[in-house]
Amino acid sequence: MRRNIGIFLGLLVMVLALAACGAGDNPTATPSPPAQTTPAPADTHTPSPESPAQDTRERPGVDREGFAITLPGEINTIISIGPSNTEVLVALGFGDKIISADRHSDNVEGIAEGVAVLDLLSLDAEFVLELNPDIVLVTGMTRVFGDDHPLRLVTEAGIAVIYMPTSMSIAEIMEDIRFIAAVMDAHGAGEDIIADMQTEIDAIREIAATISETRTVYFEISPAPTMWTLGANTFIHEMIELVGAVNIFADEDGWLGVADEVLLEASPDVIITSVNHIDDPVAEIMSRPGWDAITAVRNGDVFQVDTNYTNRQSHNIIIGLREIAVAIYPNYFQ
Repeated sequence: MRRNIGIFLGLLVMVLALAACGAGDNPTATPSPPAQTTPAPADTHTPSPESPAQDTRERPGVDREGFAITLPGEINTIISIGPSNTEVLVALGFGDKIISADRHSDNVEGIAEGVAVLDLLSLDAEFVLELNPDIVLVTGMTRVFGDDHPLRLVTEAGIAVIYMPTSMSIAEIMEDIRFIAAVMDAHGAGEDIIADMQTEIDAIREIAATISETRTVYFEISPAPTMWTLGANTFIHEMIELVGAVNIFADEDGWLGVADEVLLEASPDVIITSVNHIDDPVAEIMSRPGWDAITAVRNGDVFQVDTNYTNRQSHNIIIGLREIAVAIYPNYFQ
């Protein structure tokens, strides 16, 4: 139960961080976790007993959440809900087939202007039906925040609704890419993307093996007064470890809120922020009362990394991985 609540709150933080990307500068905008969660209502959209693991050379019969799907013979029109899904589709070469997307996908290069209009937390099934796409690719976040099957009407109309999980590891993200490639019958393109990711990971791991200094890191997703960070079982934590550093919250699990006192006691060597909805998040951290006692602040080792490259579950996390590596060990990575 604790892990499920942690995932729920983490998703909330990630969604609000994405929303902040397009909300302009708003120093007062901070996420507020819900007081409690309730189980999603039961419906007829139940997992297939068949395992979602399938031969990646075949087009899948279940989605990544384990629900049965029937894919059309040809896919010429796609609705993409979730910027990670959109980024993968574009990388596979299908950006021109996306006829609508969620608002958080509006900065994904490779989709037509004006198609990113949907709210991923409140999907308009009737609007989707009017567009009559061949498939709808949906982030699992939509199932966490409310209805367990928000596009039930679309499924009942015979359109393939494909739910994607909120992946927590780099390996799971690679499987997401492989799955979407299988849906689109683009197996080779998917394997090429995964191979490129692995090449970069291996290169960074090789350099990290030569580093004798172990630096401690605090990674901030949301700023004060409600600071949010992450522990183990998240892909950002995994990226910190890949470059040879130590996440100061490695003993925690998932996403978590933290207090100043904990940071002051831990005194990390490096602070990384992915916040981008305030003018200067680095300066904001450096100016927090009492934080001049933290090693990272005292030495000026506070850095901002790209929100999308580090917070979205797509192949572009490899760009974020390199940014994290450079921030923590600038003498080893470029």
